[in-house]
Amino acid sequence: MAGDAPDPFAPATLGPVTIRNRFVKAATFEGMAPKNVVTDRLIDYHRAVAAGGVGMTTLAYCAVAPDGRGAPGEIIVGDAAVPGLRRFTEAMHGLGAAASIQLGHAGPVAAGIGMRGLAPSRVFAPQAVKFTRAATADDLVRVTADFAGAATRAADAGFDAVELHFGHGYLVSSFLSPKLNKRTDEWGGSIENRARLARQVATAVRDAVGDRMAVIAKLNMADGVRGGLWLDESVEVARLLEADGTLDALELTGGSSFQNPMYLFRGPAPVDEMAAVFPPLLRIGLKLTAKRFMREYPFEEAYFLPYARQFRAALRMPLILLGGINRLDTVHQALAEGFAFVAMGRALLREPELIDRWQNGDASESLCIHCNKCMPTIYRGTHCVLVPPDDRPGRRATSGDA
Repeated sequence: MAGDAPDPFAPATLGPVTIRNRFVKAATFEGMAPKNVVTDRLIDYHRAVAAGGVGMTTLAYCAVAPDGRGAPGEIIVGDAAVPGLRRFTEAMHGLGAAASIQLGHAGPVAAGIGMRGLAPSRVFAPQAVKFTRAATADDLVRVTADFAGAATRAADAGFDAVELHFGHGYLVSSFLSPKLNKRTDEWGGSIENRARLARQVATAVRDAVGDRMAVIAKLNMADGVRGGLWLDESVEVARLLEADGTLDALELTGGSSFQNPMYLFRGPAPVDEMAAVFPPLLRIGLKLTAKRFMREYPFEEAYFLPYARQFRAALRMPLILLGGINRLDTVHQALAEGFAFVAMGRALLREPELIDRWQNGDASESLCIHCNKCMPTIYRGTHCVLVPPDDRPGRRATSGDA
């Protein structure tokens, strides 16, 4: 199959952008923006994977508005963030890599940092021990405009691509979920109604940025919870988005930061390590709910591939494969099956230079052992715990940095 596949190390187009290869550094929240703007430490973190050969690196979860944050230390893409964002893109371009920015509104996930959280319907958020607030029509108009405004600022800052976060239980994802969306108006009920916000946001962003940058959406294939979004409906959402013609690619994912985060990561759940970084009250709550909230799933190479094949069979648009890619033969297989790019997270966290290593002839798999102990480090600067402190990307801390 590999003989029929595109060369993963050759340049490839993504909408209006040409990327030097088919490897994307997946959005992996860095926790390096304590004042909600880009820091030198954050730039250094991404410099490592750019210097290591990745085609495009993704600045992880950036909130389109202050109430769209889902964790401490997230960038808010307002006017104050633009100078730092421009420094980021200039640094990546200087190393030959394209720069993407992930934009999202946390919606119900904002409950995890003590906010009430915005959701399609009023639902209980155990992370905050309170109910979310059901979004009004005015809220949805505002959020859509926030996405468009943030995308415009990203384009002005020189980003090559914007990744719209339509997954993981965040606001747009929660509207897609039949479990979380109990509305009876034009935003709920049928899959066409539940997909309305996703389509509205994608259209607004495309109208705002035109062909200045590629527009990608990160879409849940399955929420990983009983009664949540699953393949039969998520494929239909993808068809609707494709028909609109607003997106240059879909990146396929799954799981819910609001209800089932380990469905995305797979492997051991680092409950003790996560609890250790929380305040005492939240620590107790996490341990009491861990078996339900942080359920474990066995790790398998390319664990989302069987689901992603359903999308490849149903769609013509470019697709980006995500989820447990650690071997070069997996990359060749994915490209042979028609996926346009592969996105990698933990493997590049463990080895930022992995793509160069592969291109230089050492095709052994990533050193990542999928222990997931990197997950709790997001609160003090995301890193692989197996990498010695002096060798970790993003070590530098200057005035104002974490």
